[in-house]
Amino acid sequence: ALRLAGGRSQCEGRVEMEQAGSWGTVCDDAWDLADADVVCRQLRCGRAVRVHGGAAFGRGSGPIHRDEVGCEGHEEHLWDCPAALEHDCSHKEDAGVVCSEHQEWRLSGGRDGCAGRVEVFFRGTWSTVCDSSWYELESSVLCRTLGCGEPLQQLSFGHTLPGRMLYQCGSQQPSLAHCQWTYNKSAPCHQSRAAGVICNGTGP
Repeated sequence: ALRLAGGRSQCEGRVEMEQAGSWGTVCDDAWDLADADVVCRQLRCGRAVRVHGGAAFGRGSGPIHRDEVGCEGHEEHLWDCPAALEHDCSHKEDAGVVCSEHQEWRLSGGRDGCAGRVEVFFRGTWSTVCDSSWYELESSVLCRTLGCGEPLQQLSFGHTLPGRMLYQCGSQQPSLAHCQWTYNKSAPCHQSRAAGVICNGTGP
């Protein structure tokens, strides 16, 4: 089995694989985009958009199952790729990846990280969010996800980034990725503005 740990979604994090009943990590020696692509595709997370070494998502525990992984990029599973089973690594070299289906959010242009225009990183690029279905509930989900408390005020901005995301949350969710979303569908975003929010917390 395979999973990503320590990230902000199931499509980002430290690469962990299970072998002989024990979960372990992969060493970052020779870890590259082709290797990461196999991981993302195997987890149905799209393709790799960022590759990380040096335990960027924290140090794992347990055995280190693979070193010098050498995928060509078309393999179905990470364990189909050539690799060294013996290693000279420690967990400070744990490999990680960010896949295209991972979503992360930021508020930009405000007084701090808890106020401003809503922007989402998705499929390798930053996009704005259409305000057509952006209400108190969506703002609340985002403010909580960012550790910024609750929404105080809705803001409106222009769309100046290439992509557009639309969210509709039926209930309080752990993040906007758990709500219904559509990406780059022009009809629901027609004549929309870019959503923004001021949360009552303070950010970095």
